[in-house]
Amino acid sequence: MSTLTVDLNERSYPIEIKAGLLTQAGFFMPYIKGPMAVIVTNETVAPLYLNDVIAACGNKQVETIIIPDGEQYKSLAQYERIMTRLLELNAARDTTLIALGGGVVGDLCGFVASTYQRGVPFIQVPTTLLSQVDSSVGGKTAVNHPLGKNMIGAFYQPVLVAIDVNTLQSLPSREFAAGMAEVIKYGIIYDADFFSHLEQTVSALQALDEKALIDVIYRCCAIKAEVVAQDEREGGLRAILNLGHTFGHAIEAEQGYGNWLHGEAVAAGMVMACQAAEKLDWLNTAQTARVKQLISAFSLPVNGPDSMTIDAYLPHMRRDKKVEAGQLRFVIPTTIGKAVVTQQVTEQMLTDILGR
Repeated sequence: MSTLTVDLNERSYPIEIKAGLLTQAGFFMPYIKGPMAVIVTNETVAPLYLNDVIAACGNKQVETIIIPDGEQYKSLAQYERIMTRLLELNAARDTTLIALGGGVVGDLCGFVASTYQRGVPFIQVPTTLLSQVDSSVGGKTAVNHPLGKNMIGAFYQPVLVAIDVNTLQSLPSREFAAGMAEVIKYGIIYDADFFSHLEQTVSALQALDEKALIDVIYRCCAIKAEVVAQDEREGGLRAILNLGHTFGHAIEAEQGYGNWLHGEAVAAGMVMACQAAEKLDWLNTAQTARVKQLISAFSLPVNGPDSMTIDAYLPHMRRDKKVEAGQLRFVIPTTIGKAVVTQQVTEQMLTDILGR
């Protein structure tokens, strides 16, 4: 088993990465402090892994809450539904919630955990590549609103992130590709050698080679753990993890949550960020071409929707969490391996990139 620690003093927690982790009898027992655990999962994941996770809870009382599958269900309506069920179960402050699923389940369950009785422990069990390398680590929890993605939420750390790479065997190819967008992101913003490694391991990753997957997931989690340890609440450095997200969140909101997968929208957004970097003379065309080639290798989009022009993007961008004093701020790479948050992207540059 590969183990990492997210170092946040009294809120520190381990990330365990292993093939077959969910089939370890009693694995979760040390992390469930009270007599009850409540597993929150969705209709797609439950038939595949729910029984394994129940068994891994040992002799604890286990209840389950199953929600529909889809980004549109990361909503206040589902938040209220889960809260109601916890109250019906008389769940106490020592009840541990277990988020079994992708980013929607993890974000939603985490937000519930952060607010139920002002905070109960929760465990992240991510079953998609995107959630394994990104959303399960770092304590960002949220629900969506029709006017903006992840605008209602809290910073709230789990007590454990348990990653079983075998869950990727059941992941649809489109979902796996969407996760690769977040993997590629880490190379662009933080580690040029890792970006080169990804260029060399495309075939192994597409074949779901176990060692290749564990190595990549471990490196992504290590980068995120390092960034979060320095900036837990996104006051500075952590914002670089949002490369492509200002553009991508606008695509998701405008197109309707779920029509473009998060990773697909981020992939297109990262290319737009590289194009902005070219206009600032930070990247050259060869570097942007490398980014586009790697993104394309996983059949991810390198352009946004044809129907969206700058007038469709801007209302969503102005609600972005990085906006300061009314000024748009973007995460822009200065080279492959480093990125900054900047206000230097002008509306004319955006018009050139997005179209009028």
